[in-house]
Amino acid sequence: MTDSEKLNDSEGKYLLGLARKTIEQELSGRKTSDQGEILDSPRFAERRGTFVTLTINKNLRGCIGHIIPQESLLDGIKENSVNAAFKDPRFNPISMREWPDVKIEISILTDPAPLAYSDADDLLKKIRPDIDGVIIKKGFYQSTFLPQVWEQIPDKKEFFTHLCLKAGMDGNEWRKGKLEVYTYQVQAFEEH
Repeated sequence: MTDSEKLNDSEGKYLLGLARKTIEQELSGRKTSDQGEILDSPRFAERRGTFVTLTINKNLRGCIGHIIPQESLLDGIKENSVNAAFKDPRFNPISMREWPDVKIEISILTDPAPLAYSDADDLLKKIRPDIDGVIIKKGFYQSTFLPQVWEQIPDKKEFFTHLCLKAGMDGNEWRKGKLEVYTYQVQAFEEH
């Protein structure tokens, strides 16, 4: 990610606060137009891919986003905050009881770029752990892992096996060299 694509700390903190307020409003059922202090940044109007990840005690509790930009940065964070909290099919909706323990992380993505590779060995050489988010596609099958997943799955072979399984394919599909592969980078901001 180039410096010109990065948000500053104030912008990141503002978006984290926006994510928290958006979920709190949905939880309480009280919609207010007051988002607190408004930070005016031209970056917020940019169309960027975004993900919102929720954890409780460092365990995943919801994660939804858009890899391909579909809306402004502000709208993407709001929409994906609600979706991660209430519409991730892997989890029940967040409850008021859980809410105080939830930590939020937002990810701002670069546009995915195709990765040319000749075979499985070449693919493993070209992928950069802790830097690259990866998308794989084959026919109707598709999945992605954000770069943060490298923390849980640091082995490249295991990373691709899990990515194939997530897509609904055989875990060894990546070894056959017939996947479309795209990479992207992320700037992440998280609550502490």
